[in-house]
Amino acid sequence: MNRCPITYEPCGANKYSSRGLKLLSPGLKFLGELGYTAAEQRQEAFNRASAMSVQGVQPKLSARLSVRKGRMEVVDTGGRYILKPQHDHFPEMPQNEDLTMRLADVIGLNIPFHGLIWSKDNSLTYFIRRFDRKGQSEKIPVEDFAQLAGLTRDTKYDYSLEKVVGLVNKFCTFPAVEKMGLFKLVIFSYLTGNDDMHLKNFSVITEDGITRLSPCYDLVNTTIEYKTPDEEIALLLYGKKKKLTRQILVDYFGMERCELPVKSIEKVLETIASAVPRWKELIAISFLSQEMKDKYIDLLQARLDILNYKL
Repeated sequence: MNRCPITYEPCGANKYSSRGLKLLSPGLKFLGELGYTAAEQRQEAFNRASAMSVQGVQPKLSARLSVRKGRMEVVDTGGRYILKPQHDHFPEMPQNEDLTMRLADVIGLNIPFHGLIWSKDNSLTYFIRRFDRKGQSEKIPVEDFAQLAGLTRDTKYDYSLEKVVGLVNKFCTFPAVEKMGLFKLVIFSYLTGNDDMHLKNFSVITEDGITRLSPCYDLVNTTIEYKTPDEEIALLLYGKKKKLTRQILVDYFGMERCELPVKSIEKVLETIASAVPRWKELIAISFLSQEMKDKYIDLLQARLDILNYKL
């Protein structure tokens, strides 16, 4: 029996469940394969890079959904989705990102609609609906933290999480609320092995005159992708990027730097604790290979142990 790559639920002999198709669009009855192999997608991303508003290290394509044709179509402009194909150096990146985003959703982080779709070579491509677009053409103002800090793509790692808190205080309309979300995101990224949360992976979005942290994106367990990861986080915290402790992550970052009340911190930690069984279920039914599932579980357990959790 197949499992739907959009909902993770069984879908019989079909490639997608009816609920998965409806999540893409209420009128969608069928979704054909993406008309490119993984290699062709990577080449298309390279060829179209100068024309598209989608940037980053991972190959990306802009796409729109044609309900009438029942397929995703790659476009230069006007796309409502971002596509990420299989990486030629790091295995199972789409499956990894899709799973990690689902784990984040379980603990209440703000996650856009996303999933996996089949490509013509039977590889899986990750998709995410853009949160910086509204209606037919309206763009919602979004700025990443590298822009806010006056840094560039080349200097996006030259910062600290303490200074990130300062940017939240300076630019967010309700910083106390956003710092709670920031704390949860930092703890989650640590637990799930994301050592690539640089400044361009944090953003603010402004709607109706209110500036807040944007929905999450680019959440990947990068640690299991690398053979010898050197760091645990991308930005300095307490002058360190590895050998972090509960005291640094919770007491120092949460209480001292984010200035969160003890009850707020306890609420975040309790939310994570209650999510662990569901996390384990999602990892088990994800589209990762068994080897990568085992690596994910092992890393998660090691990080949970440091924060005094049990899987």
